[in-house]
Amino acid sequence: MNETAIRPGMDCVEIALGERSYQIHIGSGLIDTASSFHGLPAGRSALIVCNETVAPLYLHRLENALEVHHAVVHALVLPDGEAHKHWATLNLVFDKLLQHECDRKTVLYALGGGVVGDMTGFAAACYMRGVPFVQVPTTLLAQVDSSVGGKTGINHPLGKNMIGAFYQPLRVICDLDTLSTLPSKELSAGLAEVIKYGPIADMAFFEWIEDHVDALMARDKASLAFAVKRSCEIKAWVVSQDERESGLRAILNFGHTFGHAIEAGMGYGSWLHGEAVGCGMVMAGRLSLSLGLVDQAFVDRLASLVKKAGLPVVAPLLDTHDNVGRYMELMRVDKKAEGGAIRFVVIDGPGRARLQEVPDDLVAEVIRSSCASA
Repeated sequence: MNETAIRPGMDCVEIALGERSYQIHIGSGLIDTASSFHGLPAGRSALIVCNETVAPLYLHRLENALEVHHAVVHALVLPDGEAHKHWATLNLVFDKLLQHECDRKTVLYALGGGVVGDMTGFAAACYMRGVPFVQVPTTLLAQVDSSVGGKTGINHPLGKNMIGAFYQPLRVICDLDTLSTLPSKELSAGLAEVIKYGPIADMAFFEWIEDHVDALMARDKASLAFAVKRSCEIKAWVVSQDERESGLRAILNFGHTFGHAIEAGMGYGSWLHGEAVGCGMVMAGRLSLSLGLVDQAFVDRLASLVKKAGLPVVAPLLDTHDNVGRYMELMRVDKKAEGGAIRFVVIDGPGRARLQEVPDDLVAEVIRSSCASA
């Protein structure tokens, strides 16, 4: 594992994966500090991949910090948004690497949200069959979820994240200061992934979120620090047991089967990923209720918190003629589906989750009620 000394005020969470183990560093001012990157491979060249929103805010600062470690630091600024998470944009990364004759020791740095992190990681997995990369997430969603665990990839018009690879970063640098520039809508989107961890693994954390949701929305630094750390601790525990999602790790997709259908059906970028997941969690909660696994009070509690976090709880119509059919069609290409059968992460009692195949008629009823209810 590549390690650095823990600075005062900085938290560290470890992902235990044997020779692929790494640390998540959580604190303030990390992007600007060269020591944040000590202990990492110091190849001659580095490539920072970011987007047009993040670049004016943080690119120059990260370049300055990395000049101590690399003789040449290149940068690539991509278009912003989920709508650009596809082959053509990914090829821009490969173009940049090849144009500058980057070798196997070149280090890629993903500076941005989940889209940048997923594409940079996938590029790192593919270029010369694997080069090192570091995650520097600048959104709450990326800090608590997408930057951790090694899932990388791009979207296909028929399904989200259907093309990709498991490829672990060497380190994750979560600079809490970047959350101060996050638009309110993006902050809410990140809270969806924070909320997720409660119902699937830790109801005490869920209760803490209920008590601190206003502070989180107000960007209270101490509250955000705890939320990021606890979320990463839960994800680290899950990923260390099931790196490639053969079993337990699937619970991290609570709300995502419905959510991914919403994203694909609406067109990538119409709803933020976190917005779709927030609504998807409420739908998955209702599905759990229909299976007799939770009570109405739990579903109401979940929906209330999702709504307080500024997230939608009413699902969109994806087709005016056959809305249920469109949802089902999109969910059948979900990565958790097997043999055409849709499987969902359901809440098996508060604080526990499991993956389960659910009869189509129950799913259809949840879709109908979720698209109509207020």
